[in-house]
Amino acid sequence: MPAVAKLAPQETVFFLCDVQTRFKNAIFGFDELVLTINKMLKIAKVLEIPVVVTEQNPKGLGNTTPNIDLPSLGPLLIANIEKGLFSMMTPEVKALLHERPQIKSVVLFGIESHVCVLQSALDLIEAGYNVHVIADGVSSCNKEEVPFALARIRQSGGYITTSESAAFQLQRALFIANYGEACSDSSVPGDAGVSGFKLFSNIIKEEKDNTVRTSQKLLQYRAVL
Repeated sequence: MPAVAKLAPQETVFFLCDVQTRFKNAIFGFDELVLTINKMLKIAKVLEIPVVVTEQNPKGLGNTTPNIDLPSLGPLLIANIEKGLFSMMTPEVKALLHERPQIKSVVLFGIESHVCVLQSALDLIEAGYNVHVIADGVSSCNKEEVPFALARIRQSGGYITTSESAAFQLQRALFIANYGEACSDSSVPGDAGVSGFKLFSNIIKEEKDNTVRTSQKLLQYRAVL
């Protein structure tokens, strides 16, 4: 794995792990978690990043909460998979990744941090993927579990980031792909020359209050050990 693993839209897939209806009253900061996830899905649409969703035992735990806007993804939602394993690396997901050899990075968010998210991250890292976990996009029933799970992922070679940081990394990579590294500083001010940057910028502005809310709720206890 490289010392620096930068995110690029054409090499990235988003993984949404098990944010289901029965967890609403159990997970710390569930409403804020949903806000972050919907922001990430908006980013996926603008940057054309595919999304994989899993649901743990949906007969018992319900489907993905309807407050998460999966229908808006259209064909970018490449899989919505029922699973019994804790890890998202089911045979179906492994097959999807095998069919997409261009994918090098997985941006991971969902629940629970110390169970399904952690096991998914470790399996993905072991399989050779660069795993970027969204710190304001994961949670657990007990908030005290979260920093230990994030630390375990980082110790294993994963990357801990935030929704806004990951979004800007992806947007910058798109800029460089269109204009080249030489144009990334002064020749095209502010990366604003990228096609679609206005849509991206609008999302960041629209989500400003939600970003503050989710950061205050979900990042307060999440200094990575």
